[in-house]
Amino acid sequence: MEEDIISKKDLLELTGISYGQLYRWKRKNLIPEEWFIRKSTFTGQETFFPKRKILARLDRIVNMKDDLSLDELADVFSPNSAELVLGKDDLVRRNLVSQSGAEFFAELAGQSDSYTFEQMLILYILDGLLRSGDINREEGRMIVQVLQDHTFKLKDGNGELWVLRKMGISGAILTSQPDAVFLDEQYRIASKVRIGDKREELKIKLGS
Repeated sequence: MEEDIISKKDLLELTGISYGQLYRWKRKNLIPEEWFIRKSTFTGQETFFPKRKILARLDRIVNMKDDLSLDELADVFSPNSAELVLGKDDLVRRNLVSQSGAEFFAELAGQSDSYTFEQMLILYILDGLLRSGDINREEGRMIVQVLQDHTFKLKDGNGELWVLRKMGISGAILTSQPDAVFLDEQYRIASKVRIGDKREELKIKLGS
């Protein structure tokens, strides 16, 4: 399926940001160069963007720019900034996750002296949902399984994790196109997690 795109003109009108802001953020590597797509139109060459990705990225920049400098934001969005490796005890000691959440994750994923960033992200998401009371432990098992099976979605930062319930039965899905998912009306969405938000939230906390 071809990804929806949005023109630069429509993007600026929709978001209310200026031309100058857009290209300043590009120069600071907050927006990837490859997202600026040049296409021929009847009026000449125009710039387009992958709609879902650019809207999500601009929303995050706007919401975070008052708390972080542009250089700090560049570190957050950089694919190379997620190379830190820590053990579960380190994550607990830094108050990133709870002891009970870390132990439950180790039970599900296996004991390890160190976790990759993607493993830390799964634990971070799991622990947050358990502590909020949005899910139970059985649903936690489903979440860990689906996130481990689709780790590549954690790396690109797109998509949402949904926890569903229907007639006492739970399920978990990871979707790249939330707007294109149509559910039986008997399903209730118990929780939604935007992977990109959690990824960047964890990167900020790891760097603090």
